[in-house]
Amino acid sequence: MCECLVRQKEAIFLQDGTIVEKTPFPSPSPHIRVFKVTYYSDGLKVKGLLAEPKAEGEYDGFLYLRGGIKNVGQVRVGRIVQFASEGFVVMAPFYRGNQGGEGNEDFAGDDREDAFAAFKLLAGHEKVKADRIHVFGFSRGGVMALMTGINYPEVCSVVSWGGVSDMFLTYEERVDLRRMMKRVIGGTPNKYPERYEWRTPLLELDRLAAPILIIHGEQDKNVSIEHSYRLEKCAKEMGVHVEAWYYPEYTHYFPPRENRRIVARLTRWMKEQ
Repeated sequence: MCECLVRQKEAIFLQDGTIVEKTPFPSPSPHIRVFKVTYYSDGLKVKGLLAEPKAEGEYDGFLYLRGGIKNVGQVRVGRIVQFASEGFVVMAPFYRGNQGGEGNEDFAGDDREDAFAAFKLLAGHEKVKADRIHVFGFSRGGVMALMTGINYPEVCSVVSWGGVSDMFLTYEERVDLRRMMKRVIGGTPNKYPERYEWRTPLLELDRLAAPILIIHGEQDKNVSIEHSYRLEKCAKEMGVHVEAWYYPEYTHYFPPRENRRIVARLTRWMKEQ
């Protein structure tokens, strides 16, 4: 039997979120276990990192959705361990086509399925309270987080930190990304507006049941503050609970000390939802 047919047969029996490989990964914390996992997403084997507290018990789940694309904005183990240390089981997809995973990343297109499947992975994890899963998106991960919340009403909360909310605005503002966006998305917003609409969760925000927390530095040149202003305005208009923390002095990246303070604050906010 040819390899492609074997893969199709595997996909029939293995549901999205099923872990097919799990290997220990070096952890910077003695209290947190980290694994590199391979899991199924829409018939593809996708890679990611999973971090969990060593202590016995059940924890809230935390889906960490990275920004960037390909080698830009990769998942950092220190970052997911930082969140796991606050009392969460954290799953962070690399997205399809990265770190040996199958398929091709397409900037909040079909690769959203990798976030959805990772949500299911957390829901089935033995140390996760299945009804207590939060979704966090950084930068481009912001749209992925909103899409996940829209598609899974059981999500407890959505956090967008320096997050994209409008793909039309990203194309307009980030001239340096236009070539990549035209290649990956398949054209410009003028020629294929439906492809950019599909990647803009603002248009479906009325389907989101979870509360939203927005965090953004007003000096951000990677993802302008306008993305968060639009998200906050749209959420309020559609009756979605939203809270915004804006920082006039910061850019896309916050100083380490302030970053740690905000992580502690936002994880407290999550657990209150």
